[in-house]
Amino acid sequence: MKGKINIKSILIVTALLLIIMLFINISLAANTGVINAQTVNVRETADAESKILKQLPINQEVEVLETEGDWYKIKCENVTGYVRKDLVTVNNENQTQNNETNTQNTNVENTNAENTNTAQNNTQNNSTNNNATLTEANSELGDYVVNSDTKLKLVPTINATDVIALKKDEKVKVTEIINGWACVEFNTSKGWIRKDKLQREEQKQEEQQVQEQPVEQQTEKPTTKIKYINVGTVNVRKEPNSSSEIVANASLNDEVEVESETDGWSKVKVNNKEGYIASSLLSDNKQETSRSMTTSRKSTTKKEQTKSEVASSTTQNKSQSTVSNSGSGTGSSIVATAKKYLGYKYVYGGSSPSTGFDCSGFTSYVYKQHGISLNRTAAGQYSNGVSVSRANLQPGDLVMFGSPINHVAIYIGGGQIIHASTPSTGVRIDSLNSGYYSKNYTGARRII
Repeated sequence: MKGKINIKSILIVTALLLIIMLFINISLAANTGVINAQTVNVRETADAESKILKQLPINQEVEVLETEGDWYKIKCENVTGYVRKDLVTVNNENQTQNNETNTQNTNVENTNAENTNTAQNNTQNNSTNNNATLTEANSELGDYVVNSDTKLKLVPTINATDVIALKKDEKVKVTEIINGWACVEFNTSKGWIRKDKLQREEQKQEEQQVQEQPVEQQTEKPTTKIKYINVGTVNVRKEPNSSSEIVANASLNDEVEVESETDGWSKVKVNNKEGYIASSLLSDNKQETSRSMTTSRKSTTKKEQTKSEVASSTTQNKSQSTVSNSGSGTGSSIVATAKKYLGYKYVYGGSSPSTGFDCSGFTSYVYKQHGISLNRTAAGQYSNGVSVSRANLQPGDLVMFGSPINHVAIYIGGGQIIHASTPSTGVRIDSLNSGYYSKNYTGARRII
Protein backbone atom coordinates (compact mmCIF):
# COMPACT_ATOMS: atom_id res chain seq x y z
CA MET A 1 0.00 0.00 0.00
CA LYS A 2 2.83 2.31 0.86
CA GLY A 3 4.53 1.56 -2.46
CA LYS A 4 1.35 2.37 -4.37
CA ILE A 5 1.03 5.72 -2.62
CA ASN A 6 4.58 6.63 -3.51
CA ILE A 7 4.05 5.84 -7.19
CA LYS A 8 0.85 7.89 -7.31
CA SER A 9 2.59 10.85 -5.64
CA ILE A 10 5.41 10.68 -8.11
CA LEU A 11 2.99 10.71 -11.03
CA ILE A 12 1.16 13.76 -9.64
CA VAL A 13 4.39 15.67 -9.08
CA THR A 14 5.59 14.79 -12.56
CA ALA A 15 2.34 16.06 -14.13
CA LEU A 16 2.57 19.33 -12.18
CA LEU A 17 6.15 19.81 -13.34
CA LEU A 18 5.13 19.27 -16.95
CA ILE A 19 2.33 21.85 -16.63
CA ILE A 20 4.71 24.37 -15.02
CA MET A 21 7.27 23.85 -17.76
CA LEU A 22 4.55 24.35 -20.38
CA PHE A 23 3.60 27.71 -18.85
CA ILE A 24 7.25 28.69 -18.61
CA ASN A 25 7.77 27.88 -22.28
CA ILE A 26 4.67 29.86 -23.23
CA SER A 27 5.75 32.86 -21.17
CA LEU A 28 9.24 32.74 -22.64
CA ALA A 29 7.91 32.60 -26.19
CA ALA A 30 7.60 36.34 -26.57
CA ASN A 31 5.68 37.73 -29.58
CA THR A 32 7.52 39.36 -32.45
CA GLY A 33 6.22 42.09 -34.70
CA VAL A 34 7.09 44.29 -37.67
CA ILE A 35 6.88 48.10 -37.90
CA ASN A 36 4.22 48.95 -40.52
CA ALA A 37 4.81 52.71 -41.03
CA GLN A 38 7.66 55.00 -42.02
CA THR A 39 9.90 56.23 -39.18
CA VAL A 40 8.05 55.17 -36.01
CA ASN A 41 9.01 56.71 -32.65
CA VAL A 42 9.91 54.47 -29.71
CA ARG A 43 8.86 56.41 -26.60
CA GLU A 44 10.03 56.14 -23.00
CA THR A 45 6.49 55.65 -21.64
CA ALA A 46 3.09 54.80 -23.13
CA ASP A 47 2.40 58.45 -23.88
CA ALA A 48 2.54 60.37 -27.17
CA GLU A 49 4.23 63.29 -25.39
CA SER A 50 6.97 61.24 -23.70
CA LYS A 51 10.63 61.23 -24.67
CA ILE A 52 11.59 59.60 -27.99
CA LEU A 53 14.24 56.93 -27.39
CA LYS A 54 14.71 55.73 -30.96
CA GLN A 55 13.17 55.87 -34.43
CA LEU A 56 12.47 52.64 -36.32
CA PRO A 57 12.06 52.31 -40.10
CA ILE A 58 9.26 50.43 -41.83
CA ASN A 59 9.59 46.58 -41.79
CA GLN A 60 11.89 46.69 -38.75
CA GLU A 61 11.37 43.54 -36.65
CA VAL A 62 10.77 44.07 -32.92
CA GLU A 63 10.13 41.92 -29.84
CA VAL A 64 6.73 42.58 -28.29
CA LEU A 65 7.03 42.26 -24.51
CA GLU A 66 3.58 43.27 -23.24
CA THR A 67 0.49 45.35 -23.89
CA GLU A 68 -0.39 48.58 -22.09
CA GLY A 69 -3.62 50.21 -23.29
CA ASP A 70 -3.16 51.33 -26.91
CA TRP A 71 0.59 50.70 -26.73
CA TYR A 72 2.99 47.78 -27.09
CA LYS A 73 6.08 47.55 -24.94
CA ILE A 74 8.75 46.45 -27.40
CA LYS A 75 12.45 45.71 -27.50
CA CYS A 76 14.70 46.34 -30.46
CA GLU A 77 18.49 46.62 -30.66
CA ASN A 78 18.89 46.81 -26.87
CA VAL A 79 16.34 49.62 -26.61
CA THR A 80 13.12 48.97 -24.68
CA GLY A 81 10.21 51.37 -25.04
CA TYR A 82 6.64 51.88 -26.23
CA VAL A 83 5.10 52.02 -29.71
CA ARG A 84 1.46 52.62 -30.63
CA LYS A 85 -0.32 49.34 -31.46
CA ASP A 86 -1.50 50.53 -34.85
CA LEU A 87 2.12 51.00 -35.93
CA VAL A 88 3.14 47.36 -35.21
CA THR A 89 1.94 44.16 -36.92
CA VAL A 90 2.32 41.32 -34.38
CA ASN A 91 3.40 38.00 -35.97
CA ASN A 92 2.47 35.15 -33.52
CA GLU A 93 -0.27 36.71 -31.43
CA ASN A 94 -2.89 34.18 -32.60
CA GLN A 95 -0.57 31.24 -31.88
CA THR A 96 -0.02 32.41 -28.31
CA GLN A 97 -3.75 32.78 -27.82
CA ASN A 98 -4.27 29.21 -29.09
CA ASN A 99 -1.62 27.83 -26.70
CA GLU A 100 -3.22 29.60 -23.80
CA THR A 101 -6.61 28.27 -24.88
CA ASN A 102 -5.32 24.69 -24.99
CA THR A 103 -4.24 24.89 -21.33
CA GLN A 104 -7.82 25.63 -20.22
CA ASN A 105 -10.40 22.96 -19.36
CA THR A 106 -13.38 22.11 -21.51
CA ASN A 107 -15.82 24.27 -19.54
CA VAL A 108 -13.70 27.36 -20.22
CA GLU A 109 -13.10 26.54 -23.89
CA ASN A 110 -16.47 27.85 -25.01
CA THR A 111 -15.96 31.10 -23.14
CA ASN A 112 -12.47 31.47 -24.57
CA ALA A 113 -13.79 30.76 -28.03
CA GLU A 114 -16.33 33.54 -27.66
CA ASN A 115 -13.64 35.88 -26.35
CA THR A 116 -11.35 34.87 -29.18
CA ASN A 117 -14.03 35.60 -31.74
CA THR A 118 -14.71 38.99 -30.11
CA ALA A 119 -11.01 39.79 -30.09
CA GLN A 120 -10.75 38.84 -33.75
CA ASN A 121 -13.68 41.04 -34.61
CA ASN A 122 -12.15 43.92 -32.66
CA THR A 123 -8.85 43.33 -34.41
CA GLN A 124 -10.59 43.43 -37.78
CA ASN A 125 -12.42 46.64 -36.83
CA ASN A 126 -9.21 48.23 -35.58
CA SER A 127 -7.48 47.16 -38.74
CA THR A 128 -10.24 48.75 -40.83
CA ASN A 129 -10.05 51.99 -38.82
CA ASN A 130 -6.28 52.03 -39.00
CA ASN A 131 -6.38 51.50 -42.75
CA ALA A 132 -8.80 54.41 -43.11
CA THR A 133 -6.52 56.59 -40.97
CA LEU A 134 -3.47 55.55 -42.94
CA THR A 135 -5.28 56.23 -46.22
CA GLU A 136 -6.18 59.73 -45.05
CA ALA A 137 -2.62 60.33 -43.80
CA ASN A 138 -1.13 58.97 -47.02
CA SER A 139 -3.07 61.58 -49.00
CA GLU A 140 -0.88 64.22 -47.37
CA LEU A 141 2.36 62.49 -48.24
CA GLY A 142 4.37 63.33 -51.34
CA ASP A 143 6.39 66.16 -52.83
CA TYR A 144 6.50 69.55 -51.11
CA VAL A 145 8.41 72.84 -51.33
CA VAL A 146 9.89 74.63 -48.30
CA ASN A 147 8.18 78.05 -48.01
CA SER A 148 10.84 79.72 -45.82
CA ASP A 149 14.35 79.07 -44.50
CA THR A 150 14.28 76.52 -41.67
CA LYS A 151 16.16 73.66 -39.99
CA LEU A 152 15.62 69.92 -40.38
CA LYS A 153 15.30 68.36 -36.90
CA LEU A 154 16.53 64.94 -35.76
CA VAL A 155 13.25 64.28 -33.91
CA PRO A 156 9.89 66.13 -34.08
CA THR A 157 10.48 68.67 -31.29
CA ILE A 158 11.42 72.35 -31.41
CA ASN A 159 14.53 71.89 -29.27
CA ALA A 160 15.78 68.83 -31.11
CA THR A 161 19.22 68.64 -32.72
CA ASP A 162 19.46 70.23 -36.18
CA VAL A 163 20.27 67.87 -39.05
CA ILE A 164 20.74 70.37 -41.88
CA ALA A 165 19.50 73.80 -42.93
CA LEU A 166 16.83 73.98 -45.62
CA LYS A 167 16.49 77.03 -47.86
CA LYS A 168 13.27 78.51 -49.20
CA ASP A 169 11.98 76.70 -52.33
CA GLU A 170 13.98 73.52 -51.59
CA LYS A 171 12.06 70.43 -52.73
CA VAL A 172 11.49 67.65 -50.17
CA LYS A 173 9.50 64.43 -49.94
CA VAL A 174 7.11 63.93 -47.00
CA THR A 175 7.00 60.32 -45.79
CA GLU A 176 5.09 60.68 -42.51
CA ILE A 177 3.02 63.26 -40.62
CA ILE A 178 2.55 63.26 -36.83
CA ASN A 179 1.10 66.01 -34.62
CA GLY A 180 1.83 68.85 -37.05
CA TRP A 181 5.35 67.56 -37.87
CA ALA A 182 6.36 66.08 -41.21
CA CYS A 183 9.14 63.54 -41.68
CA VAL A 184 10.90 64.52 -44.91
CA GLU A 185 13.66 63.25 -47.16
CA PHE A 186 16.05 65.73 -48.75
CA ASN A 187 18.84 64.30 -50.89
CA THR A 188 20.52 61.82 -48.52
CA SER A 189 19.22 63.47 -45.32
CA LYS A 190 16.11 62.63 -43.36
CA GLY A 191 14.50 64.46 -40.48
CA TRP A 192 11.51 66.40 -39.17
CA ILE A 193 10.08 69.80 -40.03
CA ARG A 194 6.92 71.67 -39.02
CA LYS A 195 4.24 70.98 -41.64
CA ASP A 196 3.32 74.68 -41.84
CA LYS A 197 6.80 75.29 -43.28
CA LEU A 198 5.85 73.28 -46.36
CA GLN A 199 3.74 73.93 -49.44
CA ARG A 200 2.50 71.42 -51.97
CA GLU A 201 4.77 71.49 -55.03
CA GLU A 202 1.83 71.68 -57.43
CA GLN A 203 0.37 74.64 -55.47
CA LYS A 204 3.73 76.42 -55.70
CA GLN A 205 3.81 75.81 -59.44
CA GLU A 206 0.30 77.30 -59.83
CA GLU A 207 1.38 80.45 -57.98
CA GLN A 208 4.44 80.78 -60.20
CA GLN A 209 2.28 80.43 -63.30
CA VAL A 210 0.07 83.28 -62.06
CA GLN A 211 3.13 85.45 -61.41
CA GLU A 212 4.48 84.67 -64.88
CA GLN A 213 1.28 85.74 -66.65
CA PRO A 214 1.65 88.57 -69.18
CA VAL A 215 1.36 92.03 -67.70
CA GLU A 216 -2.00 92.66 -69.36
CA GLN A 217 -3.47 89.60 -67.55
CA GLN A 218 -2.41 90.75 -64.12
CA THR A 219 -4.21 93.28 -61.96
CA GLU A 220 -3.31 96.78 -63.02
CA LYS A 221 -1.61 98.97 -60.45
CA PRO A 222 -3.44 102.12 -59.41
CA THR A 223 -2.41 105.18 -61.40
CA THR A 224 -0.12 107.68 -59.69
CA LYS A 225 0.06 111.43 -59.94
CA ILE A 226 3.27 113.46 -60.10
CA LYS A 227 3.61 116.35 -57.66
CA TYR A 228 6.46 118.48 -56.32
CA ILE A 229 7.73 119.49 -52.88
CA ASN A 230 6.81 123.15 -52.33
CA VAL A 231 9.02 123.88 -49.28
CA GLY A 232 12.72 123.60 -48.52
CA THR A 233 12.91 120.28 -46.65
CA VAL A 234 10.17 117.68 -46.09
CA ASN A 235 10.06 114.60 -43.88
CA VAL A 236 8.62 111.45 -45.44
CA ARG A 237 6.78 109.63 -42.61
CA LYS A 238 6.19 105.91 -42.18
CA GLU A 239 2.55 106.50 -41.18
CA PRO A 240 0.16 109.40 -41.93
CA ASN A 241 0.78 111.41 -38.77
CA SER A 242 3.32 114.00 -37.68
CA SER A 243 4.74 111.85 -34.86
CA SER A 244 5.46 108.81 -37.04
CA GLU A 245 8.96 107.58 -37.86
CA ILE A 246 10.85 109.53 -40.57
CA VAL A 247 11.86 107.16 -43.38
CA ALA A 248 13.29 109.68 -45.86
CA ASN A 249 13.67 113.38 -46.68
CA ALA A 250 12.83 115.40 -49.77
CA SER A 251 13.78 118.91 -50.83
CA LEU A 252 12.15 121.79 -52.64
CA ASN A 253 10.88 120.84 -56.12
CA ASP A 254 11.72 117.16 -55.68
CA GLU A 255 9.36 115.06 -57.79
CA VAL A 256 7.15 112.57 -55.92
CA GLU A 257 4.66 109.94 -57.06
CA VAL A 258 1.36 110.36 -55.21
CA GLU A 259 -0.54 107.06 -54.94
CA SER A 260 -3.47 108.23 -52.82
CA GLU A 261 -4.67 111.00 -50.51
CA THR A 262 -6.52 110.57 -47.20
CA ASP A 263 -7.34 113.05 -44.43
CA GLY A 264 -4.80 115.64 -45.52
CA TRP A 265 -1.96 113.15 -46.12
CA SER A 266 -0.56 111.86 -49.39
CA LYS A 267 0.90 108.38 -49.77
CA VAL A 268 3.97 108.93 -51.92
CA LYS A 269 7.05 107.36 -53.40
CA VAL A 270 10.17 109.52 -53.51
CA ASN A 271 13.78 108.49 -54.07
CA ASN A 272 12.66 104.83 -54.10
CA LYS A 273 11.19 105.19 -50.60
CA GLU A 274 7.49 104.94 -49.75
CA GLY A 275 5.78 106.93 -47.02
CA TYR A 276 3.48 109.82 -46.25
CA ILE A 277 3.77 113.61 -46.70
CA ALA A 278 1.26 116.24 -45.61
CA SER A 279 -0.69 117.13 -48.76
CA SER A 280 -0.23 120.86 -48.14
CA LEU A 281 3.52 120.42 -48.70
CA LEU A 282 2.95 119.26 -52.30
CA SER A 283 2.08 121.27 -55.42
CA ASP A 284 1.17 120.40 -58.98
CA ASN A 285 3.98 122.59 -60.31
CA LYS A 286 7.55 123.38 -59.32
CA GLN A 287 8.23 126.54 -57.30
CA GLU A 288 10.31 129.40 -58.71
CA THR A 289 13.76 129.36 -57.16
CA SER A 290 16.99 131.32 -57.11
CA ARG A 291 20.47 130.43 -55.90
CA SER A 292 20.06 132.52 -52.76
CA MET A 293 16.74 130.92 -51.99
CA THR A 294 18.22 127.45 -52.33
CA THR A 295 21.10 128.14 -49.99
CA SER A 296 19.34 130.13 -47.32
CA ARG A 297 15.79 128.75 -47.14
CA LYS A 298 16.20 124.96 -47.09
CA SER A 299 16.56 124.63 -43.34
CA THR A 300 14.05 127.38 -42.64
CA THR A 301 11.22 125.60 -44.41
CA LYS A 302 11.70 122.45 -42.35
CA LYS A 303 9.93 123.99 -39.40
CA GLU A 304 6.90 124.80 -41.51
CA GLN A 305 6.64 121.18 -42.60
CA THR A 306 5.61 119.73 -39.26
CA LYS A 307 3.20 122.62 -38.73
CA SER A 308 1.54 121.60 -41.99
CA GLU A 309 1.68 117.95 -40.92
CA VAL A 310 -0.01 118.69 -37.63
CA ALA A 311 -2.64 120.78 -39.42
CA SER A 312 -3.27 117.94 -41.85
CA SER A 313 -3.45 115.21 -39.19
CA THR A 314 -5.87 117.15 -37.05
CA THR A 315 -7.73 118.65 -40.05
CA GLN A 316 -7.62 122.05 -38.41
CA ASN A 317 -7.52 124.33 -41.40
CA LYS A 318 -9.46 127.14 -39.82
CA SER A 319 -7.96 130.17 -38.13
CA GLN A 320 -7.22 129.39 -34.47
CA SER A 321 -7.40 132.85 -33.01
CA THR A 322 -8.17 136.43 -33.80
CA VAL A 323 -6.17 139.58 -33.26
CA SER A 324 -6.87 141.38 -30.00
CA ASN A 325 -8.25 144.86 -30.62
CA SER A 326 -6.90 146.01 -27.27
CA GLY A 327 -3.24 145.90 -28.30
CA SER A 328 -1.37 149.02 -27.27
CA GLY A 329 1.85 148.55 -29.31
CA THR A 330 2.88 150.70 -32.25
CA GLY A 331 4.83 149.71 -35.33
CA SER A 332 8.06 151.20 -34.02
CA SER A 333 7.72 149.50 -30.64
CA ILE A 334 7.09 146.15 -32.37
CA VAL A 335 10.30 146.60 -34.37
CA ALA A 336 12.24 147.67 -31.26
CA THR A 337 11.12 144.52 -29.42
CA ALA A 338 12.02 142.33 -32.38
CA LYS A 339 15.55 143.78 -32.60
CA LYS A 340 16.22 142.78 -28.98
CA TYR A 341 16.47 139.19 -30.18
CA LEU A 342 18.89 139.65 -33.07
CA GLY A 343 21.32 136.74 -33.11
CA TYR A 344 19.10 134.42 -31.06
CA LYS A 345 19.25 130.85 -32.32
CA TYR A 346 16.83 129.30 -34.75
CA VAL A 347 15.10 126.20 -33.31
CA TYR A 348 12.49 124.32 -35.22
CA GLY A 349 9.20 124.67 -33.29
CA GLY A 350 10.73 127.21 -30.89
CA SER A 351 8.71 130.20 -29.65
CA SER A 352 10.68 131.77 -26.76
CA PRO A 353 14.14 133.26 -26.08
CA SER A 354 14.97 130.36 -23.75
CA THR A 355 14.38 127.68 -26.38
CA GLY A 356 14.98 129.65 -29.59
CA PHE A 357 12.61 130.62 -32.39
CA ASP A 358 11.31 129.44 -35.70
CA CYS A 359 9.82 132.05 -38.05
CA SER A 360 6.21 132.07 -36.83
CA GLY A 361 7.29 131.39 -33.25
CA PHE A 362 9.39 134.58 -33.41
CA THR A 363 6.58 136.81 -34.76
CA SER A 364 4.07 135.32 -32.28
CA TYR A 365 6.41 135.96 -29.34
CA VAL A 366 7.19 139.58 -30.37
CA TYR A 367 3.52 140.52 -30.78
CA LYS A 368 2.59 138.75 -27.56
CA GLN A 369 4.89 141.16 -25.68
CA HIS A 370 2.48 143.89 -26.81
CA GLY A 371 -0.69 142.06 -25.82
CA ILE A 372 -1.49 140.77 -29.30
CA SER A 373 -2.18 137.09 -30.05
CA LEU A 374 -1.36 135.64 -33.46
CA ASN A 375 -2.04 132.28 -35.03
CA ARG A 376 0.90 129.92 -34.58
CA THR A 377 1.83 129.09 -38.19
CA ALA A 378 3.01 131.35 -41.00
CA ALA A 379 -0.01 130.36 -43.11
CA GLY A 380 -2.29 130.91 -40.14
CA GLN A 381 -0.94 134.41 -39.47
CA TYR A 382 -1.96 135.39 -43.01
CA SER A 383 -5.54 135.44 -41.69
CA ASN A 384 -4.66 137.81 -38.82
CA GLY A 385 -5.06 141.59 -39.17
CA VAL A 386 -5.90 143.22 -42.51
CA SER A 387 -4.28 143.02 -45.91
CA VAL A 388 -1.84 145.74 -46.96
CA SER A 389 -0.14 146.23 -50.30
CA ARG A 390 3.60 145.98 -50.73
CA ALA A 391 3.79 149.63 -51.69
CA ASN A 392 2.14 150.72 -48.43
CA LEU A 393 4.19 148.62 -45.98
CA GLN A 394 4.87 150.16 -42.55
CA PRO A 395 7.20 149.07 -39.72
CA GLY A 396 5.56 146.33 -37.69
CA ASP A 397 3.62 144.78 -40.60
CA LEU A 398 3.88 141.01 -41.12
CA VAL A 399 5.15 139.88 -44.54
CA MET A 400 4.64 136.34 -45.90
CA PHE A 401 6.48 134.24 -48.48
CA GLY A 402 5.94 131.08 -50.55
CA SER A 403 2.97 129.45 -52.28
CA PRO A 404 1.61 127.93 -50.17
CA ILE A 405 2.89 130.27 -47.46
CA ASN A 406 5.92 128.80 -45.67
CA HIS A 407 7.69 131.78 -44.06
CA VAL A 408 6.83 134.98 -42.17
CA ALA A 409 8.86 138.05 -41.10
CA ILE A 410 8.36 141.54 -39.58
CA TYR A 411 8.86 144.56 -41.84
CA ILE A 412 11.14 147.10 -40.12
CA GLY A 413 11.18 149.85 -42.82
CA GLY A 414 13.68 150.82 -45.51
CA GLY A 415 12.93 147.66 -47.52
CA GLN A 416 14.19 145.41 -44.72
CA ILE A 417 12.72 142.57 -42.64
CA ILE A 418 13.69 140.90 -39.35
CA HIS A 419 12.98 137.20 -38.97
CA ALA A 420 14.13 133.83 -37.59
CA SER A 421 15.91 132.71 -40.73
CA THR A 422 17.86 129.41 -40.55
CA PRO A 423 19.67 127.27 -37.93
CA SER A 424 22.98 128.68 -39.19
CA THR A 425 21.98 132.37 -38.96
CA GLY A 426 19.23 132.58 -36.32
CA VAL A 427 17.32 135.86 -35.95
CA ARG A 428 18.65 138.32 -38.52
CA ILE A 429 17.81 141.25 -40.84
CA ASP A 430 17.52 140.75 -44.62
CA SER A 431 16.51 142.82 -47.63
CA LEU A 432 12.94 142.35 -48.81
CA ASN A 433 13.98 143.26 -52.36
CA SER A 434 16.59 140.59 -53.04
CA GLY A 435 16.80 136.85 -53.74
CA TYR A 436 14.17 134.53 -52.34
CA TYR A 437 12.27 137.21 -50.44
CA SER A 438 11.66 139.36 -53.50
CA LYS A 439 10.63 136.54 -55.84
CA ASN A 440 8.52 134.63 -53.33
CA TYR A 441 6.75 137.58 -51.68
CA THR A 442 3.10 136.58 -51.12
CA GLY A 443 1.51 139.44 -49.17
CA ALA A 444 1.42 141.43 -45.95
CA ARG A 445 -0.88 141.91 -42.96
CA ARG A 446 -1.25 144.95 -40.75
CA ILE A 447 -1.88 143.81 -37.18
CA ILE A 448 -1.88 147.07 -35.15
